[in-house]
Formats: sequence, structure tokens, C-alpha cells
Amino acid sequence: MQKDKFSSGRIAVSDEFQEVFSHFYFAENNSDITFTKKLLPSYQTIMIFSFGESAYIHSEGDENIEVEKCIVLGPIKKAFDYSQPAGNTILVANFKDDAFYRFFGSAALAENLPIDPNDLLSENCFTALWHKLNEIENKEEQVECILEFCRPYLRKRNPVTGQLIELKNTAYNPIKKVADETKQSERAIQLTHKKQLGYSAKEINRYLRFLKAIEMMQDIACRTSKNDWFEIVGECGYYDQSQLINDFKYYINLTPARYLKLQCSICNPVG
Repeated sequence: MQKDKFSSGRIAVSDEFQEVFSHFYFAENNSDITFTKKLLPSYQTIMIFSFGESAYIHSEGDENIEVEKCIVLGPIKKAFDYSQPAGNTILVANFKDDAFYRFFGSAALAENLPIDPNDLLSENCFTALWHKLNEIENKEEQVECILEFCRPYLRKRNPVTGQLIELKNTAYNPIKKVADETKQSERAIQLTHKKQLGYSAKEINRYLRFLKAIEMMQDIACRTSKNDWFEIVGECGYYDQSQLINDFKYYINLTPARYLKLQCSICNPVG
């Protein structure tokens, strides 16, 4: 069967890089057909290495963006479709929190369109890295090669950003708390948040609520054939079911029920 010729998986990183990458993802199409999948939003910036036939990203405006060697995209705030033709392999580095800023000095350069990472540095080093990776067959060895390449470029984390990251999944208002602790204005902390993480605190709170709803839906679906929408609405902090549906349409252009039916063709980068 053709499905048996498509393989994918996640590769964890060592403790040294736990603050930098959440994980690496690979997908290999050894069939003779094209596979198209939907990537869910992750609010992470990703770097995609493509080998063999070019992969393609399909934008909202029906534009097909070729991924010939390497591009950067993110932070991923809405779902998009991507295609892997026969013979294509992708390896995706998922930057964590402020890691992209610590490498390149900006977290939002690639927010709207994919860009060539060579444009972010003064040297044409990513093309050389791609050629080196193209000679390595083992995925884990490719990841080790990328990690070794990245090590000299990584700046130290801004202490204020570190505080914001620590408060991301807590009940505190991170902007207000960090502003109080550092004796800075909330506006200054908001600007630091946006500059180094690539999104506002309000944006990430909305996304985390949506992510919790997806996780609850999947958990309930494993136990029963019927979702309790009122339970999901209440537990995730939505006003009503229509607000939940609006978030699904905003992030992935699907209704919750449609999402459940299409899970096999959806790639969840944080799942």
C-alpha cells in the first residue's frame, strides 16, 4: 500500500538544547504519489530542510511556495497545507520560545512569508549546511549536524524574556508580574515579549486555550464516540460553543467536528 511508503517521526534533542528546540520532525515520501497534509499552528518558528524533489507550501492565497533546499517560516499562527511529492524528504527544526531571536536577532522576520535563512545572516552558510546534510542518510546524525552548526550562533537569553517564558503556563498575568518585578512599564514588557518571542501575551493565551480544547477533544474521542462540547467550552474558558467554533475556523479553517474527521491528514507539531 502507498501509505506504508510514507514515514514520519519526531527526534528529541539533548539536554543542552532543551531551551532551543522542542524537537525535530521528519517526513519521508518513498511512494510514487504526492502526499498533502495540514500543519496545525504551533506559535513556533520552524526551519524546513527539503531533500530530493521540492516540497511545497500552500498559502491562504492559493500560492504554491517551493521549498527547494531550506526556508524559515513562523511563528506559525495559522494552519497551512504542505505537499511532499514522490521522493521528497523534509527535516524540520522547531525553535522553542525565544530561540529564533537568540539566533537571528529578530523573532518576527518570517511571520508573513517564508524566507531564505541565508538572508538573516551575513554569510551564505545555510546552503553549505544543506549540502552537508544531503550527504548524511541517518536522520539523528543530520540533527546532530544541525545542532553543532547552531552552537556558535546562540546568544544568551534575556533575563526578562526568561521570566516571561516561565510564567507562560501559569495563572499569573506575565506582563504585569514581570513589569512589577523589574520596575518597568507594562508597555516596555509587552514590546520585549513581541520582539523576542514573535507574538503578544494576548495572542499566546488565546492559542493555549485553543490547544487545550484540541487536547480535550482528542482525549474524549478516545473514550467515547460523542464529544461533550459543553464540558470543553467550560474547561477551556470559552464563553459558548460559537466562540470555540470561531477559534477553530481562525486557526485551522475547520469546524471542531470536521477536525476530528480529518485527524489522519493533519500534522500536530506540538502533539
